[in-house]
Amino acid sequence: MHSHMMPLAGWHAGKAASLRGLLTDIDDTLTTDGAVTADALQALAALKAAGLHVIPITGRPVGWSEPFAQVWPVDAIVAENGAVALRRNAAGGLDRLYQQDAATRAANFARMQEVLAEIEARVPGARRATDSAGRECDIAIDHSEFTQMPQEDIDRCVALMRAAGMNATVSSIHINGWYGAHNKLEGARWIVRELLGRDLDAELDRWVYIGDSTNDQLMFEHFPHSVGVANIARFVPQLTHLPRYVTQGERGAGFAELAQAILRPVGR
Repeated sequence: MHSHMMPLAGWHAGKAASLRGLLTDIDDTLTTDGAVTADALQALAALKAAGLHVIPITGRPVGWSEPFAQVWPVDAIVAENGAVALRRNAAGGLDRLYQQDAATRAANFARMQEVLAEIEARVPGARRATDSAGRECDIAIDHSEFTQMPQEDIDRCVALMRAAGMNATVSSIHINGWYGAHNKLEGARWIVRELLGRDLDAELDRWVYIGDSTNDQLMFEHFPHSVGVANIARFVPQLTHLPRYVTQGERGAGFAELAQAILRPVGR
């Protein structure tokens, strides 16, 4: 547990030579006001050009993630907090990889729709996220994207999901709930195994994780090279595990700052 975050400028340990790759959150880490800025996209491309693996892991739905998986310079995108991954195939299309089989997904989906309706009925102001149509393996309530939900109502939504036997986590914009043992960390282990045939846990110190909110803290806890973008300040009171380092820049600018720190030639 890191009791405080050090400025990213003080990070010298994992230069590009020893790193295998970078795992990153999307909303408010890669994106700024809901869009990917040029500096963040350039940073993704520079990391890939340097031979690093780049894999975004998001609570966003697989449907929402498709256009980005198609064009961003990344190895794959893991969506819905680890449940499903998108990767480009040789034909130029996208393959969907799932952690659960089709029968399990169908049964979970039906049950999750009931929980979603129950939450909307019982918590005033609780509305499903506008991107809900693209979700296959989870449900999401909007708390900050197009609405502002007070903390006690966020807590009530989380409690109702957990009472229904679901995993629940809070991102910078949504409250996500799902059935299954997957999460961002499990999703990262899975995709590194699937895509690269590698054991993430055996080389955690060769990967960097960057994020901005409470649903990133499992990653902050496990990765020695963990980084928060400056806007993580909003969530610090709710975090048990802080990232080791914090950028000066917020959102996409903070992501670009991390890419520069990784790619800076040694000795400069």
